[in-house]
Amino acid sequence: MATYRYVVADVFTDTPLQGNQLAVFTDATAIPEELLQPLAREMNFSETVFCYPPTRPAPPDETASEGALHQEGNAETVFVLPPQEGGHARIRIFTPAFEVPFAGHPTLGTAFVLAGPLQADEIRLETGSGVVPVRLEREGPKIVFGRMSQPLPTIGPFPDERALLAGLGLERSELPVELYDNGIPHVYVCLRGRDAVAALEPDLVSLARLSATLGINCFAGEGTRWKTRMFAPGGGVPEDPATGSAAGPLALHLARHGRISFGDEIEISQGAEVGRPSTLYARAVGSAEQLEAVEVGGSAVVVARGEFRL
Repeated sequence: MATYRYVVADVFTDTPLQGNQLAVFTDATAIPEELLQPLAREMNFSETVFCYPPTRPAPPDETASEGALHQEGNAETVFVLPPQEGGHARIRIFTPAFEVPFAGHPTLGTAFVLAGPLQADEIRLETGSGVVPVRLEREGPKIVFGRMSQPLPTIGPFPDERALLAGLGLERSELPVELYDNGIPHVYVCLRGRDAVAALEPDLVSLARLSATLGINCFAGEGTRWKTRMFAPGGGVPEDPATGSAAGPLALHLARHGRISFGDEIEISQGAEVGRPSTLYARAVGSAEQLEAVEVGGSAVVVARGEFRL
């Protein structure tokens, strides 16, 4: 009988039983490939992480690269980080339905879990979208906050805007409906106020037909405080309590359309409608012509440890 141990963390909160749940199998080297998806389905969280040794270990003094290359394409704007090498661990991320190259709350939560015993100010995680550095803040030995430098997204128009708005029960969006992809594709719909976001009753069956992997983000707010809800019924997540992969592109979307300035950090409230209130922080650094970084931060707390015996 094989034993596979895991940790459960609540992410984008410092309060147990809030935020977004995450299972982290801290040593997945002995788990057979054919068990990864069934284990993620058994956990039935938005995502489950499996950890492996790094492909190329990071030197002790290696830091995150800075800057970005801006390219213009026919249909979209592409931002590409300079090549980065070296990580402290390699992670694979699974939803209940499929594997994804990158996701925000799994990356941040895994950083809290793996870096807990270490006295490091940064941990670098290899994802399917590249190496993601996570800077850590501590109070004594306890990690209290983490901030990740996310993969920079591609940006383009969303081709099915009419079907999207119909599925949400909306007539229009207050900002252009655009698609951002940093490993997970996210589309953004701006509503007039927070109450309108809270009152949404989307047709999840219709929205699931749009894409198996699409995250549908509805948001409203002003200044540096915003409220969002994220629906991904095509991927088996009717509503996500906290979506780190969507938080960074939201800050970029707001900056590109003049609702905030580049470099401003926004506070995002999410998850209240599913009983898992969460708080995320995000900012886009640079300009519309030269994006330098997209950063997302928050807290996490370990709430359980367990094992599968199979």
